[in-house]
Amino acid sequence: MEQPDHELLLPLVDEENICLPLPINVVARYWNVELTLSEAVETAKQYSGFNGSILIEGIELAERHGLSCKIVHSSLSELKKIIDSGVPPIVILPGIPEITQHASVITGYNDNDKTILHYIQKGNLDGEQQEGAIPEELFDKEWSEEGRLLILLGPSEILNDIKLQNESTQKSNRLCFESERLNIQKNSAEALESLMNAIKLDQNNSTALNLTATMLNAQNSSDCLELYEKCLKINPNSYLSYNGIGNFYLKSNEFEKSESAYTKAININPKRSAKIYKNRAYLREKLGRNSEAKDDLKSYLKLFPKAPDRGVIEQAIREL
Repeated sequence: MEQPDHELLLPLVDEENICLPLPINVVARYWNVELTLSEAVETAKQYSGFNGSILIEGIELAERHGLSCKIVHSSLSELKKIIDSGVPPIVILPGIPEITQHASVITGYNDNDKTILHYIQKGNLDGEQQEGAIPEELFDKEWSEEGRLLILLGPSEILNDIKLQNESTQKSNRLCFESERLNIQKNSAEALESLMNAIKLDQNNSTALNLTATMLNAQNSSDCLELYEKCLKINPNSYLSYNGIGNFYLKSNEFEKSESAYTKAININPKRSAKIYKNRAYLREKLGRNSEAKDDLKSYLKLFPKAPDRGVIEQAIREL
């Protein structure tokens, strides 16, 4: 029997900006909606010096041009149903080392090969769309680190026909994106209030719990620990929660607790962060575990070969 077609053809797009992230622009173009780069450039002026993407700005730009948005925690089975309905979903995935997260457009899936297909910005020699295939099991594992967060953009009449498992949590999830913008704008009090409101709307919002804990951690408040633990009960694969716990205990000189939390994060995703290995190396050296500390420093340089402190780290490796 012929394999059903589970792939969407998306346009090749080059234009992007911190306020018009590429995934937003790609999906908008898929719906034949032209988002003006000049409008995004004007908005971006208020974020001078910021390196990264501000998804909520891109979402709001798309909404001003007539598209609707849904933000939910989803599942692999639901993701496939969305693709089969003709809507290209945007997912939040772990970033490469030293980049916390990134958004990716999913263009399809292959049940025979058990792969999920990602949009690749550059076309092939014939100018046709290219796709990156990732094993389904690996994709779902990495996606789960971010609570399987998913963004849908499209005409309201189409999105209204898609019934999602966690439809009622949309407002709570959106507040998380709005809080990130407020943080970038240095409005910490408003960002924290936004996250608290997100938790009131959905006490099981793992994204809101982790983001709130991260803000409290930055304030050196031990209240962050309870929120990290709540997040982990909902999402045991929350790398960022274990990393946050490790950071808190590192600051409070509770080395064994910090080392344990970092190790749990690394067990979830060994390649997500280089810095976590340097932090754990420091702890292990303090705990008299020099051989393990040395291995961690080597892992740090392997993941971050152009580290600005490479010379210092290499000297430390020789001395351990």
